[in-house]
Amino acid sequence: MTADIHNWVQIGSLEDIPQEGARCVKNGDMTIAVFRTASDDVYALEDKCPHRNGPLSQGIVHDGCVTCPLHNWVISLETGTAQGADEGQTLAFPVRLEDGRVLIDLSYSHQAV
Repeated sequence: MTADIHNWVQIGSLEDIPQEGARCVKNGDMTIAVFRTASDDVYALEDKCPHRNGPLSQGIVHDGCVTCPLHNWVISLETGTAQGADEGQTLAFPVRLEDGRVLIDLSYSHQAV
């Protein structure tokens, strides 16, 4: 029998994150960028582009992706995977909204094998 163990951590409210922008939170030594799209979908990625560790939180949010401000790599907000011809991935964390509050599951991160 396998138990699902989650570590849901409230990081603030939806209104704390600008639309088509990001807010950063710390988890130990890691910085996590929490993104909000124009349609109020929320995603969380490690704030590190897989190319040269650029700050994704400072990138442009568009079409379910964020474009890194350093070298214009486009990263999926859902999976953290580089799009197009670029290859690489950053950690992605599950996010949920409860009554306007944003929670991140720090017990899990999605990375393709």
